[in-house]
Amino acid sequence: MRTPTIAGPTPGALPAREHLPVDTAGRPVLDVVIPVYNEEKDLEPCVRRLHEHLLRTFPYGFRITVADNASTDTTPEVAAGLAAEVPEVRSVRLDQKGRGRALRTVWSGSDAPVLAYMDVDLSTDLNALLPLVAPLISGHSDLAIGSRLARSSRVVRGPKREFVSRAYNLILRGSLAARFSDAQCGFKAIRREVAERLLPMVEDTGWFFDTELLVLAERAGLRIHEVPVDWVDDPDSTVHIVSTATDDLKGVWRVGRALATGSLPLDRLARPFGDDPRDRELTGVPGGLARQLVGFCVVGALSTLFYVALYSLFRLGVGPQIANAAALLVSAVANTAANRRLTFGVRGRDRAVRHQAQGLVVFAIGLALTSGSLAALGAATGDPAHSTELAVLVVANLAATVLRFLLFRLWVFPERSASRNDPRNDR
Repeated sequence: MRTPTIAGPTPGALPAREHLPVDTAGRPVLDVVIPVYNEEKDLEPCVRRLHEHLLRTFPYGFRITVADNASTDTTPEVAAGLAAEVPEVRSVRLDQKGRGRALRTVWSGSDAPVLAYMDVDLSTDLNALLPLVAPLISGHSDLAIGSRLARSSRVVRGPKREFVSRAYNLILRGSLAARFSDAQCGFKAIRREVAERLLPMVEDTGWFFDTELLVLAERAGLRIHEVPVDWVDDPDSTVHIVSTATDDLKGVWRVGRALATGSLPLDRLARPFGDDPRDRELTGVPGGLARQLVGFCVVGALSTLFYVALYSLFRLGVGPQIANAAALLVSAVANTAANRRLTFGVRGRDRAVRHQAQGLVVFAIGLALTSGSLAALGAATGDPAHSTELAVLVVANLAATVLRFLLFRLWVFPERSASRNDPRNDR
């Protein structure tokens, strides 16, 4: 189970995010890729407009890379002419089609610390470009995407594309539990060190590339920044909706199966905490203690409600001592199982019986405390009211909770607690 560390990065994981230096010694900070296929008409005005915008508004060095996907018209010649004329423009020629293939090729070979791409039709307002990459430059986020479905976005497009886009995102939310709002907007950016780890895990080479990239990043716990955009649909778009949707659904199935079987090494994308000095000044505090306390309290609260319901049910047919023992036994088994999985992060069946046996010992201690409380109440009042019994039992259970947590942490699951507190074992 991955947990953040305050003592430095885990070997093999990503380093902490840092603000990119202002002085890059001539190296571009941003590399904007424009993947194209047979775009001889629109390519030159797109590149010139983007270049002028970056010159006017972007405070760092930049590069525009035209990635030609095996065009059969004069697109390669137009790209080469632009690269020869404009210093910040270069062209790359691929022998096979596929937007994902083009982005993987260019991003993998780029030396810029921030990598982005946009569609050649420039449907997205370029004023969103600086807000898109700024969180990556500052070190705040790992990826950034433009969203046409945000509340403040302004979008002009036909009802068919609107329906397809929203239906696709509903599918992603329902099948892959995706939380980002717009997977297919052609306006995204990523930090290079993240791309170096993430791209080898992405299999798709076409339109599903974006979705797969985002799903894996989100599942790995990387931070995805969303930027509301103004977007105008290109009526001359060459995207084939039916075939693209079919390929996307196949990709959803493939990625969902990989995530379910745990075949993806997402721990390679783990991030430590940032460079806030306060993260390093906290000495002698176990890294997993706070999280374990929160988890234990949540499980404990739910277990208490479960216990009260069981006690009230059992009390209808038996006396208070038997009802208390039965309710406490059932709730203790459930409590141990929940804490084992949720609080201390122990998975699988290994030593599950042993943990339950140790949990029953903890249960016996709780039983002694609560039974003793009931006995003392009976001796003091003779025939207490049901509400009084419940109040005494709740107080007794709360008193036993502190002892139960200590026993769980130091005796039942000591190896897991030690593992959480060792920064070398954090994932």
